[in-house]
Amino acid sequence: MKIYMAPLEGVTGFVFRNAYEEFYGKGRVDKYFIPFISPNKSKGYTTREQNDIRPEHNVGINTVPQIMANDPGLFLEAAAMLKDMGYREINLNLGCPSGTVVSKFRGAGFLARPLELDSFLDKVLSSPVMKDMNMSVKTRTGLNSHEEFRLLLEIYNDYPLSEVIIHPRVRTDYYKNTPDMEIFKWAVEESCNQVCYNGDIFTIEDYTRFTEMCPEVDRIMLGRGFVGNPGIIGQIGHKETPQGSEEDGEKSADILKKFTDRLLNDYIRVMDNEVNAMHKMKEVWIYINQFNPGNEKAFKKIKKSHRLSEYQAGVEEFVNSMKRG
Repeated sequence: MKIYMAPLEGVTGFVFRNAYEEFYGKGRVDKYFIPFISPNKSKGYTTREQNDIRPEHNVGINTVPQIMANDPGLFLEAAAMLKDMGYREINLNLGCPSGTVVSKFRGAGFLARPLELDSFLDKVLSSPVMKDMNMSVKTRTGLNSHEEFRLLLEIYNDYPLSEVIIHPRVRTDYYKNTPDMEIFKWAVEESCNQVCYNGDIFTIEDYTRFTEMCPEVDRIMLGRGFVGNPGIIGQIGHKETPQGSEEDGEKSADILKKFTDRLLNDYIRVMDNEVNAMHKMKEVWIYINQFNPGNEKAFKKIKKSHRLSEYQAGVEEFVNSMKRG
């Protein structure tokens, strides 16, 4: 099974990716997708975007930049820049459900204009810029209805995409409700391109259910599951190979502590501001807390901390609580 890290904006940036690879990935994550860059006519790229795509920030890990655009010219300009940096695969964001994005017919909003999307793919993939470049799409199954995906998949089938990464929710679901596995299984049967599954794999039990339901699918993408339950990659590895490691109990807590300590220190170094780094870490702990019930008191200390010492005390209490089970 190929395993990918999803591009979660504001979370799985280069700081997170590098720390994750050291403590959990260890060569077992096949692709790390970089949160989208958004080319535009009037402004350059943000500091976050520039830092995320810099090759020196992604040494030793296989990274795939994601672009969010509905203008083929802007997309190709970004693709050319990324190609010059040494990237040989890019991903088109057709899944972001944010209202400000959708209102501009980008991300999941582009799905509402299938004819324009068809023209976009034709212009992009026929461009000399894309020679020796692979292109994948990360897509939802529609804006308002899964029925929209029948036409969308016909469009994807007309082009040599390296992968179609399918999150079987519509835009109006955001991240609620349940992924529609029927439309996904239909897509697996009908797609002319390789299909990757994305959606609600948070635990080893979720992974096992998925592989039993779709044994023919050989690649999955995890997002919130990687952030909230980072040791899942080791659990999957242990299930499939003798070399996999079980990261549970006291060992799991110790690894989590080292991982989050590194994240904090790296954020402080990059941001040059302890308070901002601490707030960044609080977002990560929101995900972690969801997968570690019974640590509410410690999590509340982390969440309400105003000083670094308060935050660190909360983390220490959380980790000790995990060890006690």
